[in-house]
Amino acid sequence: MGRFRDALAIPGLAAIAEVKRRSPSAGDLRPDADPADLAGQFERAGAAAVSILVDERFGGSLDDLRAARAATTAPLLAKGFFTEELDLLKLKIAGADAVLILLRDLDDQRAAALMAYAHELGIETLVEAHDANELQRAVGLEAQVIGVNARDLESFEIDRAAQLALVARMRDHDSVVVAESGVHSRAQGAAAELAGADAILIGSALMRAEDPAARLHEILSRPLVKVCGLTRRDDVDAAVEAGADMLGFILAEGSPRRADEVLTVPDDRLSVAVFVGEAQDAGSDLVQLYEQEEGRVRGRDAVLLYHGETVARVVDLPWEEQDPSHLQRAAAVDGRLMLAGRLGPDNVREAVRAVRPWGVDAASRLESAPGIKDHDKVRAFVEAAR
Repeated sequence: MGRFRDALAIPGLAAIAEVKRRSPSAGDLRPDADPADLAGQFERAGAAAVSILVDERFGGSLDDLRAARAATTAPLLAKGFFTEELDLLKLKIAGADAVLILLRDLDDQRAAALMAYAHELGIETLVEAHDANELQRAVGLEAQVIGVNARDLESFEIDRAAQLALVARMRDHDSVVVAESGVHSRAQGAAAELAGADAILIGSALMRAEDPAARLHEILSRPLVKVCGLTRRDDVDAAVEAGADMLGFILAEGSPRRADEVLTVPDDRLSVAVFVGEAQDAGSDLVQLYEQEEGRVRGRDAVLLYHGETVARVVDLPWEEQDPSHLQRAAAVDGRLMLAGRLGPDNVREAVRAVRPWGVDAASRLESAPGIKDHDKVRAFVEAAR
């Protein structure tokens, strides 16, 4: 295929870290941004590729691309508004591995011509779509890498729900899918991943950060941390303040931590409704579904569902029982794993080292009473899990 596509197709969630000095919607972001310095930092922080804005409206130029090329071996994506073959030739000479093809500005004939010329030059393309029609066009053009942008380029508004719905349409296609714009947290990156994105493109969140590379590392870091068994607004707020990525609400009958409803959470976190036996629509971002087991509140393990699709396995302990082989059993699971089962501040760090889970989930050991969280324990758990 190509090293740009291959870099984004690695297992897990990849990231394209973007260098841009300003944005037409937000104004100046980082006017003194040094593309060479940032490209090197992003590569070391785990970026699969680096995006360089070369358009003057974003404070960029071809010199920025040249500087980044001299500083990193990571694949470089040149971003701008390109309509002519000469644009692509200049980008190739300046060091681009891939270029943006913006379907909003091009008809299919022109887009296909640019894609063909890029192939002749030995560079790849990221074909960007903003709506269902453009996504269908990208598929028809047989684009190998498709970007789905959450930002409306006319109004500059972000619609992440619409973006994730489009990303989910691509589950059965071979194209590498990149969720662009609107990612400012681990949970938002995870939402794109669970919808089916292979990679996320992060720009403004990095450029606004005091330490852009550290911010990138934070967004990509795992495990995600879920605080479950929440029943009160104060406890939700405390979990958010502590840095929890997912907030869990148990809606199963018989649980001592049963909540009346899924409470609202900030849009940079994920809500999880927990059911036993049969899931219902509770308005949550995700559903955690346990099997029914006779004589117990729940069965042992669960699945994590995104719009009805299984996206992770939850390995738990039997209800009110222990299992000495719990961590070994969890470590043997292939794929995305949420580890649960009497985790707390004192044992989660060891469990993460042993299992390397995608996420960790705690409830009972963060409480002062069933359904009532101890805020100090919540803070300690989140810190230890990181």
